[in-house]
Amino acid sequence: IHIGSRRIWVSRGTANPNSEWIAQQARNMCMEFEDDGISASHLIHDLDTKFTKQFDDIFRSEGLKIKKIPFRSPNMNAHCERVVRTLKSKTPDYLVLFGEDHLIHIAPSFVEYYNTHRPHQGLENIPLSGSVPEEQSASVDSEEIVCHEWLGRVLKHYERKAA
Repeated sequence: IHIGSRRIWVSRGTANPNSEWIAQQARNMCMEFEDDGISASHLIHDLDTKFTKQFDDIFRSEGLKIKKIPFRSPNMNAHCERVVRTLKSKTPDYLVLFGEDHLIHIAPSFVEYYNTHRPHQGLENIPLSGSVPEEQSASVDSEEIVCHEWLGRVLKHYERKAA
């Protein structure tokens, strides 16, 4: 999660992550930041042994300072922990997952929802897309409503049809 923009990215998962795979994810993340015009100053991660010097050096070469959080200190990285908790509560609790490929298919859908339509309390309940629904009247014809769905209808967003 990029704290300033509240945007999240989820890398493709693997059953057997190793230091080379993690380093590749770091390079991919740097390219994502560049493509999206995101500037970051710090990278916060835990003490997992997969976060090697090579991993840290990739981000240092992009000008980021590395901050490692102590063992069993989730409050030191509360924003990230909350996103992970949201992802875990919105997917496995409501969907039957049929393996790793199915989870890899579902994660981008959640990221799209989170980064475009989900209202964020820290941003006065405005979605990251910046589009705020207009004031709605009490009487709405059901023919005027469009429902967008993510994660097999677990997440829904309703809006009026374009005129």
